[in-house]
Amino acid sequence: MAGPNEQPLPPDVIGREDAVEVLRAFVVDGGLSIAFQRAFEEPDMWGMLLVDIARHAARAYARESGYTEDEALTRIVEMFEAEINRPTDMGSTTPRSQQGH
Repeated sequence: MAGPNEQPLPPDVIGREDAVEVLRAFVVDGGLSIAFQRAFEEPDMWGMLLVDIARHAARAYARESGYTEDEALTRIVEMFEAEINRPTDMGSTTPRSQQGH
C-alpha cells in the first residue's frame, strides 16, 4: 500500500535526538490536512514559525517560478491577512486522543 508523498527530513535534524517534529501538512482533495503538536510554551512562537515558513515558500517561488521573492512573500502575506479577516473554512481541530493515536 502506497503512503503519502512525504518530504525528506531536513539534513540538520538527521540523527538529532533533541529534534521535535511540530507540523505535518498535506494537500488532500484540494484541501489542507495537518497534524501538529503545541510544542511552544507561548503561542506567539507560532507566529515566528509561520513567518519562517512563508519566507522559505517565497524563496522557493523565486527559484522555481516567475515571481521574485518579494512578490511571492507579498502575495503570501496578503492571503494570510485575508484569510484571518474572512476565513473561507474554519476547519476543526481534533485532539489526538480522539483520533485513535
